[in-house]
Amino acid sequence: MKGSTKSRIILAIFVALVALWAYVLFHGVTIGIYDIGNIKDNMHYGLDLTGGVNVVLQASSDDGEITDEMMESTVAALQNRIDGMGVSEATIARQDSNRIRVSIPSIQNQQEALDVIGKTAKLEFKAPDGTVILTGDNVDEAKAVSQDSNGTSQYVVSLKFDDEGAEKFAEATQTYLNQQISIELDGEVISSPTVNSVISNGSAVIEGMADQDEASNLAELIRGGSLPVTLTPIQVTTVGPTLGADSLNQSIIAGGIGILAVLIFMIVVYRGLGLIADIALMIYLMLDLTLIAELNVTLTLPGIAGLILSIGMAVDANVIIFERIKDEARKGRSYRAAIDSGFKRAIGTVMDSNITTLIAGFVLFFMGSGTVQGFAVTLILGIFISLLTAVLVTKYLIRLVVSANLFNNQKILGITEEVAV
Repeated sequence: MKGSTKSRIILAIFVALVALWAYVLFHGVTIGIYDIGNIKDNMHYGLDLTGGVNVVLQASSDDGEITDEMMESTVAALQNRIDGMGVSEATIARQDSNRIRVSIPSIQNQQEALDVIGKTAKLEFKAPDGTVILTGDNVDEAKAVSQDSNGTSQYVVSLKFDDEGAEKFAEATQTYLNQQISIELDGEVISSPTVNSVISNGSAVIEGMADQDEASNLAELIRGGSLPVTLTPIQVTTVGPTLGADSLNQSIIAGGIGILAVLIFMIVVYRGLGLIADIALMIYLMLDLTLIAELNVTLTLPGIAGLILSIGMAVDANVIIFERIKDEARKGRSYRAAIDSGFKRAIGTVMDSNITTLIAGFVLFFMGSGTVQGFAVTLILGIFISLLTAVLVTKYLIRLVVSANLFNNQKILGITEEVAV
């Protein structure tokens, strides 16, 4: 009796902790100065759930040659530009040998993003006769700053040159004193300052910026450097924030209905075992969502599909285990012996089914791109967690329930034949 009482207390504490975890995860809680938000607010969502822009860019060059090195350099430059715009969770990846896919979620000014993505950012300082003095390759630092001029404040782009650039610029300002040196970006003149004195400190200023945003974007373009290829948008998909929010809400509702149906099914078919499986399944779901948020996995519609599919895999593992337990119980084994033998017989089958799915998931991740990889990530992560909960959590809970003597009627455990306890 003492053993069953202790098991009941442990079980009650375990269930209470799971319920508390669920409340904090899905509702959020504030403790003193610490605010633990709900899981929905801490997730990173793809553009199909929050809105944004998805564009496929075709790369080309003057000589027609596109190398892997050129493409990798372009991807890195684009990543730097978009990160500099303050956009989080942007995805930039190669697609085929000469295409790049850029997905930017939660961006407000989508046309501005397209403009920044496509610019080659070829910065040139030219003499009055059109001779190139130096290029953006000689720029070590570019930043937007506020500058007072004639009692008014205006935003400019402050440039710092490398040693070679500083020397060239000093010679040019001496040669073209009281003349204009034009500053061109992608062949377009953006500033034509008059040289009033020799500038030997290796710095320059680009004026004529309308506001801070324009100055910041130009500075980021210059910092990103010139792209080694020319990029042409060949496919642009725009998802509005309202449509994305609707997709997210519908996905949550659909997922909730599916999970509820699974929980009810397990209780109806497996009675007490089904209830235990439901508790383990909720632990699996909460652990999966927590890891997705902590690992900064970008959740997309295909990713939600992978999450729901992995829930199905978790339920499938429980079904296999429960059927093996019932088979052993029908042979006249006690509950404890049936549990141990059932798990031992089922573990091989569960591992085989999950390993084959894992192989498919890894193939999708390494061979696919974009949303396909998102699907693969949630599927792979879900399978690993489902194995953990099915083998460890479910087994522990079943043993705990049996030790607590909560279910003495075999029918409650889904077993119609009388078996030893």
